[in-house]
Amino acid sequence: MDLQLHGKVALVTGASAGLGRAIARILAEEGCRLALLARRGRLLEELAATLPASATPLIVAEDITAPGAADRTRDAVLGHFGACDILVNNAGGSRPQSDLGPDQVWLESMELNFHAGRRMAHAFIPAMRARKFGRIVNITGQDEPHNINAANAPNGAVHIWAKALSRQLGRDGITVNSIPPGRLRSEQIDARILPTEEARRAWAEKEVPVGYIGEAEDLAVLVAFLCSPRARYITGQVIHVDGGTRRFSH
Repeated sequence: MDLQLHGKVALVTGASAGLGRAIARILAEEGCRLALLARRGRLLEELAATLPASATPLIVAEDITAPGAADRTRDAVLGHFGACDILVNNAGGSRPQSDLGPDQVWLESMELNFHAGRRMAHAFIPAMRARKFGRIVNITGQDEPHNINAANAPNGAVHIWAKALSRQLGRDGITVNSIPPGRLRSEQIDARILPTEEARRAWAEKEVPVGYIGEAEDLAVLVAFLCSPRARYITGQVIHVDGGTRRFSH
C-alpha cells in the first residue's frame, strides 16, 4: 500500500533514541522530509547520517520543556521547510515512585509529558489549518497503572486533550491520535526497567499474550499509517501497541 507520504514534512520529538528514532526512520523510508528534535544533538546528527537523502533532515537540538521551545521549533521548521504536515509528540518519560513522590516530580512530569507536547501541537496547528491537512500523533503511556507513577496522570491528560482537539480540528483535515506503547525494546526499557535478557524473557512469558517484547518498529509502523492521508477517518483514538498486555477490553 502506498501511504502517500512522499514529500510530507514531519517533526518527530524525542528522536535521538528508542521509539523516536524508529519512527523517524520509518517516516523517512516512506518519503517524508524530517525535522528531528531532541536535547542530544550529536545523536540526532548520527541518525540523520543514516537516513535517505530525500529526508533532508533538519536537526533541532532543543529541550521541549524550556521556555519558548515550541515557538522556536515552529519557526525553525516552517522557516526551513515552509510547512509541517505531521507532528509526532514522542518526547516524554516514565516517573515511577517508591512512595507518593515529591510535588516537584509530579510538576516536572506534567510539564514534560503533557504541557510540552500540547504547546508543540498548538504552535503548529495554524500552519496545518492553512494547508487543510495535518497529523498529530502522541506517544503516551499506559492508563492501567500498577503503582504510583507520576507519568500516568499526564498520559491520561493527553488522551482527554487529544480527544477534544480532534473534535475541534476534524473539519480542517487534521487528525489527532494517541498511542500508548507497552513494554517495547527501547532505551528506557532496556536500561531502567528490564535491563537483562533474562528479565525481559521472564516478564514477557508472564505478561505478554504474544510471548515476546516488541521492537520499536512495531509501534513505528502504526505511526506511519496514522500519519498517512489514507488514515483520514481515524481520529480521536487511543490505540495500544503492547502485544495484548493491557487487560481492559476498551
